[in-house]
Amino acid sequence: MGEWSFLSALLDKVQSHSTVVGKVWMSVLFLFRIFILAAGVDKIWGDEQANMNCNTKSPGCRNACYDRSFPMSHSRFWVLQILLVSTPTLIYLGHVLLVIRRENKLRRRVEQKLGKNGLIKAPKYSDERGKVQLKGVLLVSYIMQLFFKILLEVAFIVGQYFLYGFIFMPTKISFPDYPCPAPVDCFISRPTEKTIFIVFMLAMSVLSVILSIVEMFHLMVSKMQERKRRSSGSFSPETDCLNKTNHNSSERVTLC
Repeated sequence: MGEWSFLSALLDKVQSHSTVVGKVWMSVLFLFRIFILAAGVDKIWGDEQANMNCNTKSPGCRNACYDRSFPMSHSRFWVLQILLVSTPTLIYLGHVLLVIRRENKLRRRVEQKLGKNGLIKAPKYSDERGKVQLKGVLLVSYIMQLFFKILLEVAFIVGQYFLYGFIFMPTKISFPDYPCPAPVDCFISRPTEKTIFIVFMLAMSVLSVILSIVEMFHLMVSKMQERKRRSSGSFSPETDCLNKTNHNSSERVTLC
């Protein structure tokens, strides 16, 4: 589990800058994918090629049979999947940290009464505690990382089927080609247990896609509702065109 601690620490930081559905996605990633992969999958798969028994001792036959059936080990495939699917989220985290850093500098300027041409620009995306609001470029960044997560998850789900050609682990694999002198049957160890893990990891991938789609719709609906509340609670354009008092003088200015 130690090799996953760095990635887990980074993804844990994203939780404070995510929606409720995003936090559920993080929990699914941590508990049902990273933890299971780190705790049990390597022990079950182990050295698959050494544990494969074939009905021939012809040199190179077992190696060729394994390479044909498993171009990549399932455990390594899932490690690659988790790393690539987490990448858009980590890029979003980098964007958030950059925005927080910029706005913290801006706050120090405000405190020192500094600004370009004597104007003071208030922070837009974060508060003093470093909590960000999903709006503007941050909202676009968040939706983009959701979109790419969905694409990557679907690509890995489809890719797993085309890479291995099966979902349920077969008990034996037939290999008729060179260097085997005749068609050979190779038997896989623990096929039922491996099938359970394959189905479980596929189910987690599908759940991840569903959660990302739900989160995207949740964001769109909440932002639409927020916009409606603003429009219903704000003044009409005609009222906005009325005179407003300037705080620095007794003059009245118009916003139209």
